[in-house]
Amino acid sequence: MGWPVRTREAILPDAEQIHQLISAHFETGTLLPRSFAEICENVRDFIVAEEDGRILGCGALHIYGPHLAEIRSITVHASGRHNGTGRRLVRALLRQAKKHHVNSVCLFTRIPEFFAPLGFSVVTREDIPDKLYKDCCVCPKLHGCDEVAMVRGSLPTFAILQPASSLVKLEA
Repeated sequence: MGWPVRTREAILPDAEQIHQLISAHFETGTLLPRSFAEICENVRDFIVAEEDGRILGCGALHIYGPHLAEIRSITVHASGRHNGTGRRLVRALLRQAKKHHVNSVCLFTRIPEFFAPLGFSVVTREDIPDKLYKDCCVCPKLHGCDEVAMVRGSLPTFAILQPASSLVKLEA
């Protein structure tokens, strides 16, 4: 019998296995594409779930500011599903948000029933403007989004990011 599944902060040598896990969901559209280079650059955002030294799942916490963080790129290999691995990952990411004193955690998902028991509530995409301005505006599914926006904690009352149309163009 092997070691139980445990979660830990990802390190750079984990990037290849994280990329493989996430890449398995590109074609189905379940997860947004993340290049290997992007995963390497953001590896400190990731938490991994491992068993016997093998990474079974991963998830990242993208921090926008003290008002908002987003759980993203969360996935579990088929061999790690239905044993609590996904919940362990979400709880570890929520601990990271708490460590950073973030008031609100959001995510976009096609399986809201998984996240609701973990304290997430359905909201509109417009309730999370930082996410809209950073990712949604460049997503190929912008006008046909099939994901549900969810938030745990209070809704953010302000946004750090601004839409490109509102940026002031400096003239020489």
